Amino acid sequence: MTTLPWRFSVQGISVALRVTPRGGMDAIDGIETLADGRSVVKVRVRAIADGGAANRAVTELLAKALHVPKSHVRVLSGATSRLKQVAVDGDPKKLGDALQVLTNKS
Repeated sequence: MTTLPWRFSVQGISVALRVTPRGGMDAIDGIETLADGRSVVKVRVRAIADGGAANRAVTELLAKALHVPKSHVRVLSGATSRLKQVAVDGDPKKLGDALQVLTNKS
């Protein structure tokens, strides 16, 4: 069994992402296990990785998908990397449940 790519905190959740810029569409593609065994949520965005455009697209996509204001989503680490850690502020249980639904595409 894979571990979930998000962790709960008092403020909300922290999510490990693998982002594909210029992915053709803005979408959450489920959970992937990396070679080192870590789990990440796969995210695609249309934006190119230039001047923070892809990061903005990722935060907007997550905010919309999780029904939180854009100001509640921020990149914690990996701003210039495909692998990112993103914080989402809000009710941790609701956010976790919503992520579970969004990533359970079969």
